[in-house]
Amino acid sequence: MIRKLAASAFVLGLMAAPLHGAESISTPVEVEANEMEIVDADKQAIFRGNVDAVRGSQKIRSDVMTVFYADVKQPDGTSRSQASKLDATGNVTITTSKQVITGEWAKMDILANTLLVGGRVKLTEGKTTLQGEKLTVDLNTERTLMSGGRVKGSFVPK
Repeated sequence: MIRKLAASAFVLGLMAAPLHGAESISTPVEVEANEMEIVDADKQAIFRGNVDAVRGSQKIRSDVMTVFYADVKQPDGTSRSQASKLDATGNVTITTSKQVITGEWAKMDILANTLLVGGRVKLTEGKTTLQGEKLTVDLNTERTLMSGGRVKGSFVPK
Protein backbone atom coordinates (compact mmCIF):
# COMPACT_ATOMS: atom_id res chain seq x y z
CA MET A 1 0.00 0.00 0.00
CA ILE A 2 1.29 3.47 -0.85
CA ARG A 3 1.08 6.05 1.89
CA LYS A 4 1.10 9.71 1.04
CA LEU A 5 2.22 12.40 3.45
CA ALA A 6 1.56 15.95 2.25
CA ALA A 7 2.94 19.11 3.85
CA SER A 8 3.75 17.59 7.22
CA ALA A 9 5.68 19.88 9.49
CA PHE A 10 8.81 17.75 9.62
CA VAL A 11 9.14 17.48 5.84
CA LEU A 12 8.03 21.01 4.99
CA GLY A 13 11.66 22.12 4.78
CA LEU A 14 12.70 18.99 2.87
CA MET A 15 13.84 20.77 -0.24
CA ALA A 16 14.07 24.26 1.22
CA ALA A 17 17.11 25.12 -0.86
CA PRO A 18 16.67 24.37 -4.55
CA LEU A 19 19.64 24.00 -6.89
CA HIS A 20 18.19 26.53 -9.33
CA GLY A 21 14.92 28.40 -9.23
CA ALA A 22 13.13 29.35 -6.05
CA GLU A 23 10.27 27.39 -4.59
CA SER A 24 8.58 29.20 -1.75
CA ILE A 25 9.20 27.78 1.74
CA SER A 26 5.41 27.55 2.04
CA THR A 27 5.17 25.31 -1.04
CA PRO A 28 4.07 21.92 0.28
CA VAL A 29 6.22 18.82 -0.04
CA GLU A 30 4.46 15.64 -1.03
CA VAL A 31 6.17 12.35 -0.25
CA GLU A 32 4.98 8.99 -1.53
CA ALA A 33 6.54 5.64 -0.64
CA ASN A 34 5.58 2.01 -0.14
CA GLU A 35 5.93 2.52 3.61
CA MET A 36 6.78 5.18 6.16
CA GLU A 37 8.10 4.83 9.70
CA ILE A 38 8.37 7.65 12.21
CA VAL A 39 10.94 7.15 14.94
CA ASP A 40 10.09 10.13 17.12
CA ALA A 41 12.71 9.27 19.76
CA ASP A 42 15.40 9.68 17.07
CA LYS A 43 13.57 12.54 15.32
CA GLN A 44 13.45 10.65 12.01
CA ALA A 45 10.91 9.84 9.35
CA ILE A 46 12.00 6.93 7.17
CA PHE A 47 10.36 6.36 3.79
CA ARG A 48 11.02 3.04 2.02
CA GLY A 49 10.27 1.67 -1.42
CA ASN A 50 9.91 3.78 -4.56
CA VAL A 51 10.20 7.05 -2.65
CA ASP A 52 9.09 10.19 -4.50
CA ALA A 53 9.38 13.61 -2.85
CA VAL A 54 8.00 16.51 -4.88
CA ARG A 55 7.98 20.21 -4.11
CA GLY A 56 6.92 22.39 -6.99
CA SER A 57 9.27 21.62 -9.88
CA GLN A 58 11.82 19.84 -7.65
CA LYS A 59 11.83 16.07 -7.24
CA ILE A 60 13.92 13.54 -5.35
CA ARG A 61 13.49 9.83 -6.04
CA SER A 62 15.24 7.02 -4.16
CA ASP A 63 14.78 3.56 -2.67
CA VAL A 64 15.02 4.85 0.92
CA MET A 65 14.80 8.40 2.27
CA THR A 66 15.39 9.41 5.88
CA VAL A 67 14.34 12.88 6.98
CA PHE A 68 15.88 14.09 10.24
CA TYR A 69 13.98 16.79 12.09
CA ALA A 70 14.27 18.89 15.21
CA ASP A 71 11.82 20.82 17.34
CA VAL A 72 12.40 24.55 16.89
CA LYS A 73 11.07 27.07 19.40
CA GLN A 74 9.03 29.88 17.93
CA PRO A 75 9.02 33.50 19.18
CA ASP A 76 5.58 32.93 20.69
CA GLY A 77 6.93 30.11 22.90
CA THR A 78 5.46 27.23 20.89
CA SER A 79 7.59 24.76 19.01
CA ARG A 80 7.32 23.16 15.60
CA SER A 81 9.19 20.38 13.84
CA GLN A 82 11.58 21.37 11.09
CA ALA A 83 13.58 19.14 8.77
CA SER A 84 17.31 19.54 9.29
CA LYS A 85 18.87 16.80 7.12
CA LEU A 86 17.85 14.37 4.44
CA ASP A 87 19.60 11.12 3.48
CA ALA A 88 18.55 9.30 0.31
CA THR A 89 20.00 5.94 -0.74
CA GLY A 90 19.59 3.65 -3.71
CA ASN A 91 18.92 4.86 -7.25
CA VAL A 92 18.86 8.53 -6.31
CA THR A 93 17.58 11.01 -8.90
CA ILE A 94 17.28 14.72 -8.15
CA THR A 95 15.37 16.73 -10.76
CA THR A 96 15.00 20.50 -10.92
CA SER A 97 13.66 22.68 -13.70
CA LYS A 98 17.16 22.84 -15.24
CA GLN A 99 19.14 19.83 -14.00
CA VAL A 100 18.99 16.10 -13.41
CA ILE A 101 21.47 14.57 -10.94
CA THR A 102 21.78 10.83 -10.42
CA GLY A 103 23.87 8.85 -7.94
CA GLU A 104 23.82 5.97 -5.49
CA TRP A 105 23.22 8.21 -2.44
CA ALA A 106 22.61 11.83 -1.48
CA LYS A 107 22.84 13.86 1.72
CA MET A 108 21.25 17.27 2.04
CA ASP A 109 22.01 19.46 5.03
CA ILE A 110 19.01 21.76 4.94
CA LEU A 111 20.30 24.09 7.64
CA ALA A 112 23.75 24.50 6.04
CA ASN A 113 22.17 24.57 2.57
CA THR A 114 24.52 21.95 1.10
CA LEU A 115 24.06 18.88 -1.05
CA LEU A 116 26.40 15.90 -1.37
CA VAL A 117 25.75 13.18 -3.95
CA GLY A 118 27.95 10.10 -4.31
CA GLY A 119 28.46 6.91 -6.26
CA ARG A 120 28.66 7.16 -10.04
CA VAL A 121 27.28 10.68 -10.10
CA LYS A 122 25.98 12.19 -13.30
CA LEU A 123 24.79 15.79 -13.62
CA THR A 124 22.94 16.75 -16.78
CA GLU A 125 21.92 20.27 -17.76
CA GLY A 126 20.58 20.39 -21.30
CA LYS A 127 23.17 18.60 -23.44
CA THR A 128 26.00 19.29 -20.99
CA THR A 129 26.98 16.44 -18.65
CA LEU A 130 29.43 15.97 -15.78
CA GLN A 131 30.37 12.58 -14.34
CA GLY A 132 32.38 11.61 -11.28
CA GLU A 133 32.24 9.83 -7.95
CA LYS A 134 31.19 12.70 -5.70
CA LEU A 135 29.31 15.95 -6.24
CA THR A 136 29.33 18.69 -3.60
CA VAL A 137 27.06 21.71 -4.02
CA ASP A 138 26.92 24.81 -1.81
CA LEU A 139 23.42 26.00 -2.54
CA ASN A 140 24.07 29.45 -1.06
CA THR A 141 26.93 30.25 -3.42
CA GLU A 142 25.88 27.82 -6.20
CA ARG A 143 29.44 26.46 -6.15
CA THR A 144 29.67 22.91 -7.50
CA LEU A 145 32.62 20.54 -7.05
CA MET A 146 32.92 17.15 -8.75
CA SER A 147 35.64 15.03 -7.13
CA GLY A 148 36.68 11.55 -6.04
CA GLY A 149 38.82 10.38 -8.95
CA ARG A 150 38.69 11.13 -12.64
CA VAL A 151 36.00 13.58 -13.66
CA LYS A 152 34.48 13.65 -17.12
CA GLY A 153 32.63 16.56 -18.69
CA SER A 154 30.91 17.09 -22.00
CA PHE A 155 30.13 20.77 -22.54
CA VAL A 156 27.75 21.75 -25.33
CA PRO A 157 27.30 25.49 -26.01
CA LYS A 158 23.74 26.81 -26.12
